[in-house]
Amino acid sequence: MIDLNTAWQFGAALGLGMLIGLERERTRGEERIFAGVRTFALVALLGATSVFAGNQAGLPWIVGVVFLAVVALVAVSYLVTAKGGSIGATTEISLLLTFFIGSLCAWDQVGVAGAVAVAAMLLLALKGWLHNLAKRIEPSDVEATLKFAIITLIILPLVPNTNFGPTGLEVINPYKTWLMVVLIAGLNFVGYILVKVVGREHGLGITGLLGGLVSSTAVTLSFSQRSRVEPGLAPVLALAILLAWTVMFFRVVVEVGVVNLSLAKDLALGMVIMGVVSLVICLLLWRRGRSTEKAEVESGHNPFELGDAIKFGALFAVVIFVAKVAQVYFGNTGLYLAGALAGLTDVDAIALSMAHLAQQDPASSGPAARTIVIAVISNTMVKCGMVIWLGAPSMRRTMIPITGALALSGAVAAFLVG
Repeated sequence: MIDLNTAWQFGAALGLGMLIGLERERTRGEERIFAGVRTFALVALLGATSVFAGNQAGLPWIVGVVFLAVVALVAVSYLVTAKGGSIGATTEISLLLTFFIGSLCAWDQVGVAGAVAVAAMLLLALKGWLHNLAKRIEPSDVEATLKFAIITLIILPLVPNTNFGPTGLEVINPYKTWLMVVLIAGLNFVGYILVKVVGREHGLGITGLLGGLVSSTAVTLSFSQRSRVEPGLAPVLALAILLAWTVMFFRVVVEVGVVNLSLAKDLALGMVIMGVVSLVICLLLWRRGRSTEKAEVESGHNPFELGDAIKFGALFAVVIFVAKVAQVYFGNTGLYLAGALAGLTDVDAIALSMAHLAQQDPASSGPAARTIVIAVISNTMVKCGMVIWLGAPSMRRTMIPITGALALSGAVAAFLVG
């Protein structure tokens, strides 16, 4: 009798193989293809069966022999189709991957097999998007990303993972500093690529959301200036700006969580308070004035540009050192002041600095979370200043009380997280 676990493994192999096969047939439509849903399901079962047979016979190399046979079959098929003018190998590669997915199931790695299958189906399903992205990526983007990867993967391991600084202030670590650069560049790259994929021109609300992933400051600056030219759009432009700010509130929690999950949990309460208040105001603004007006969101520079990355690394090193000095000589009050000053220019640097300091001293988690909230409030006030300086009077009348409400909710949040 076959046991339940073995039945589960073979059933998972069959199901995953069928899913990938269905995706391939759906993509090709009426076009004749080398392998369809039945072939993919059979190859997944073949992978599982070869592993099972090898284990039963004590001959684990059987799976390798069977795989070579599948490779030969796929190679012959590719040669035939290539002669007909079709040189794509996506289906053939997918079939080989399906064999390994079936093998993973028989090796009792159904979870891994499922994850690989889902990733494969996602790549296959996003064919149009990926081709569209490839057309929009510029050669300079590839060059910048390649340089960044070289420094990160080849040079970074050679950088000393040691703290430097005066006695009691040893917080400058070149290795960890560059890791923070990698983190921020990676988060910014998500927004950069998203803008590339979905295009630049959208409704004002979507532009605010996308712009918040790239730079909420840039959105504030651009839409404040536009409100002077088109004062009738002030409520909608204010909504777009506020959406960009809201993205920043939640983004801070994500980046802190990557470095220090415990601090992110403490910080989440404060950011959720500010985020909820912001979202409620967004809803009210949306109900007041809906518009079909469009705007362009700039993707900005590639976040992997070495110049920008080095500047952020230097800023991070300065902020973490100043914050440590403030904490040592002035206690938590000095830390809060450092957060307020750092927030005038950049929230990411102070947020990651606090995540790093709280990681070294878990007892300071509360003050660190409060410092980040203060930095967010400070940064929001600066962007409100941009609106006051550059925006139309109607924009100022809308954004000043909104900023006041956010600052008040931030003060409550700072009190609670500490």
